[in-house]
Amino acid sequence: MSTRPARPTSRSELAAFIDHTVLAESATSAQVAQACDEARQHGFAAVCLRAPHVAEARRRLAGSSVKVAAVVDFPLGEGSTAARVAEAAALVADGAEELDLVAPLPDLLAGRWRAAFEDLRAVVAASAAPVKVILETGLLTPDQAAAGAAVARAAGAASVKTSTGFGRGGATIEAVALLRAVAGEVLGVKASGGIRTTAQALALIEAGASRLGASASVAIVEGWEG
Repeated sequence: MSTRPARPTSRSELAAFIDHTVLAESATSAQVAQACDEARQHGFAAVCLRAPHVAEARRRLAGSSVKVAAVVDFPLGEGSTAARVAEAAALVADGAEELDLVAPLPDLLAGRWRAAFEDLRAVVAASAAPVKVILETGLLTPDQAAAGAAVARAAGAASVKTSTGFGRGGATIEAVALLRAVAGEVLGVKASGGIRTTAQALALIEAGASRLGASASVAIVEGWEG
């Protein structure tokens, strides 16, 4: 079965592609509450948060279709496998229904593909939630990004994702198309990093994105003109 939804034909269908993000370390409970309320109102796919806000968001979104997504080893991807496994388990226990896991970036940058595979496989196997692997494509060559996506696919990831939004680069047409080429129709592809407009969002979906991560989610859906 394909993981790619049809291209949106309405504002509500566009909203269903979007993970509404609140990832600043300085984010307050009031900002998280606002994001959850906006996600309910517009019908976003998920709200994506750091660990301290997961339980609060799960309570705030109870009874809605909006999922809670949480980032793991964010944004550097430098933790030990044991720490990453423990963090993922704790986030699921707090109410996370999806995990956005930063790939082990030192391994990807050094071409240590076996080590990256073993790490990702361990976290995915220990997680009772779908895992989106963040490759931080702005730091990688196209060959490294393609290899990282292949490793994530082999390790059992549900999706591959362009970037954290905190590193160099962000969501580009080229990065999304590359990840989609490796993912095929088996995995999701999440575009994230610097998505601000409706036109950008639609172009990334056209390139192969099945999910978008954005903090400008409300502006994106309100820019829909049909």
